Amino acid sequence: MLFNMETQAQITSAMHAPGAVLLISCYELGHRPIGLIRPLQSLKAAGFAPDVIDIAVEPLDTEKVAQARFIGISVPMHTALRLGVHLVHRIRQINRDVSVCMYGLYATLNADYLLSHGVDFCIANTESRELIGLIESLGKKKQITTDDNGISVGKLSPLEVYAQFEDVGEKRIVGYTETTHGCKHLCTHCPIPPIYNGKFSVIDRDTVLAEIQEQVSQGATHITFGDPDFLNGPMHGLRILRAMHDAFPNLTFDFTTKVEHILKHRKHFPEFAQLGCRFIISAVESLSDTVLTVLEKHHTRDDVKTALDIVHGAGIALRPTWVPFTPWTTLDDYLEILQFVDTHRLGYHVDPVQYAVRLLIPPGSYLLNRPETKVLSLTLDEAAFSYTWVHSDVRMDELHKTVNTLVENDVRAGVDTLETFYRIWALATDMQHSSRHTPLYRSKEAHPPAPRITEAWFC
Repeated sequence: MLFNMETQAQITSAMHAPGAVLLISCYELGHRPIGLIRPLQSLKAAGFAPDVIDIAVEPLDTEKVAQARFIGISVPMHTALRLGVHLVHRIRQINRDVSVCMYGLYATLNADYLLSHGVDFCIANTESRELIGLIESLGKKKQITTDDNGISVGKLSPLEVYAQFEDVGEKRIVGYTETTHGCKHLCTHCPIPPIYNGKFSVIDRDTVLAEIQEQVSQGATHITFGDPDFLNGPMHGLRILRAMHDAFPNLTFDFTTKVEHILKHRKHFPEFAQLGCRFIISAVESLSDTVLTVLEKHHTRDDVKTALDIVHGAGIALRPTWVPFTPWTTLDDYLEILQFVDTHRLGYHVDPVQYAVRLLIPPGSYLLNRPETKVLSLTLDEAAFSYTWVHSDVRMDELHKTVNTLVENDVRAGVDTLETFYRIWALATDMQHSSRHTPLYRSKEAHPPAPRITEAWFC
């Protein structure tokens, strides 16, 4: 844990009073934030009466901010961090004496900047022990019993306000949980390795099942398992799925896993389907050998094709994610991604925003250790929490800006996903001045619909 020495004044207020501890989530991909769910339960079990706000779905409650003695802001991702920094300025205007802690993957990666811009403490992981220890150290050492006078605190927003599961003629309310912490892989562009360094730990099965049961009681009919990789501990996850299915046989689910894990654990996919799996997300990122080597993904283009066969053969949809703009991606590489999506008729399996994702290199990134990165002219933009880079081919930076604008406008206008896909393709081929990459399937009928969560993926 990192902290600002200047703000370690003794806090004499009762941290156990209702609302004295306030947890705020800024953004977690459209689902109910695990960055609130678990700390909230742990703090309650420790005798606190915390309150919560998720500013992704509700306005900032200034009264809650004003009465808080400690505010924890969950920043598990880059977007959340950017929003969180603006939030800190607003918090200081309302309650300048409150202790502010940022916790999550991006907190300690950017601690130097955060601690000099209004944040008092930075905690790397989202496990609750360190957070509870910090709050206890700031407050009185013994628990204070208070009469809450009927004050309602710690109430999460209803599941209905979050993104939903959507398939043809079907919608489901989505719950969210995670079965592990960390990840045993070291993909260089991922923010997890600098924090966990290739380690992962399982979360107690009963804890996960209790979270699922609670959300089912609130209306959830689909569960997203948001582990960085659900198959880091395949048998742990499978035991949870079996128990979940026994208790709630009509509950469906999705999870995220690496391409190499799909190949390694292919025998389990028919059972995943039987247990209710509707789709799987896998970070393919690129089809270029060069880019895949730099990112240390440990799969090939042929592996991606095999993974598709395994997952689709089990009756589950595979939704690949991409990082199509990197310093090493050529225009041909970009068009190859589009060709692959078209050839395998994945037009509705990929959210358009995926074609606009540009490589993010945060402070502490393992990418900074790669020789291919060391030769780049990188500049750290502290306020943006990332290193800026410029592509050697000016067309690629121009294409990124154009595609990004196109996607934003089309999403706002409700343009069909497949239509946006072919618009992007036209932009790229016009820039290349070549007809070498041409679509095979342009009709909606050729691209089967795919189940999805209604919030497009953002980092």
